[in-house]
Amino acid sequence: MKDLYLLDPDITFLNHGSFGACPKPVFEVYQNWQRKLEKQPVEFMTRNVYDELEKARHALGDYVSCHGDDLIFVTNPTTAVNAVIRSLDLGPGDEVLMTDMEYGSLVRTWELFAKEKGFSIIQRSTSIPLTTHDDYVEHFWEGVTKNTKVIYLSEITSSTGLILPAEAICKKAKEAGIMTFIDGAHVPAHIPLNISDMDPDVYVGACHKWLSAPKGSSFLYVKKSLQEKIKPLIISWGSVIDPAPTAFIYENQYQGTWDPSAFLTVPTAIQFQKDHDWDSVRKRCRNLNRETRDRIYDIIDTELICPNNSEWLGQMASIIIHIDNGLDFKWRLMDEYKLEMPVFPWGDKILFRTSFNAYNDEKDADRLIDVLGELF
Repeated sequence: MKDLYLLDPDITFLNHGSFGACPKPVFEVYQNWQRKLEKQPVEFMTRNVYDELEKARHALGDYVSCHGDDLIFVTNPTTAVNAVIRSLDLGPGDEVLMTDMEYGSLVRTWELFAKEKGFSIIQRSTSIPLTTHDDYVEHFWEGVTKNTKVIYLSEITSSTGLILPAEAICKKAKEAGIMTFIDGAHVPAHIPLNISDMDPDVYVGACHKWLSAPKGSSFLYVKKSLQEKIKPLIISWGSVIDPAPTAFIYENQYQGTWDPSAFLTVPTAIQFQKDHDWDSVRKRCRNLNRETRDRIYDIIDTELICPNNSEWLGQMASIIIHIDNGLDFKWRLMDEYKLEMPVFPWGDKILFRTSFNAYNDEKDADRLIDVLGELF
């Protein structure tokens, strides 16, 4: 499927997880939406856009198994998380429980608001090697106290690439009366997502990563009973110009002039994957990822993070490497070997992460193994 993507053929691209990669047919539809906007921008932005956004919301709602009126489009998960944190009624004595694997910029967001409002952030440590999801739920839940008001959890972590048992934790939290806030940036089209079954209070997902929609397309889902508490980041026209059915939508959907083309292309990205038997694509990529991970461990003598099974690993896997400077290593891979991979710190460790999607094949994995064999 390499020819269906715009990626540079001279680069071995093993970093779909960072920003995704948009297929050519989807990108063409994206550009067509931009042309429609520019052909008659006034009519498009004052009349047509609301009906088109509603269609796109409902198509996405069907895909992630929730009602289309319970989600809004946002440019990225960071925007969504900021909107929710600003809206939470937290103060001195309250605790937010999360893992030590959360995305760094969003941990920083939590920390800034915690300092301002006086609540505490508890990051539950991860002991490796991990064993089972059941064991992890038990370990994580030991961090809950009588002061825990919110559980914030990545369903798939960016740093370690692990699939965490979000649904099981949501179930326990609901029984305990604790709010659940799930960061699912890496989830849509990577692993099955059924928001209705999971029943989180808040769920944030990216469409530009594994769903391969254009950059700047993500979503924020909020349970209906909590929607009135979510304050818009920007106060704009609201219901004066937006005919959306709820304040949650009309206060958050239109916050000034913007290009909605990426949002409107999401249904096309969904259809693209349906047309290309994406279940088979995911299965092939998962298998290639796990096989490659085993081959890397044959080369690099390092600590194991988790077992090599479907419970923990999808299309990404992170490996601990004992080097002094991760950024230098990343750019060496790119500049000397034309190999695109993320390298980043996790606590006192440095990780590099494989990431396989439709355009990758065994030759890409072989190239990685050859380079690592030369370097290690």
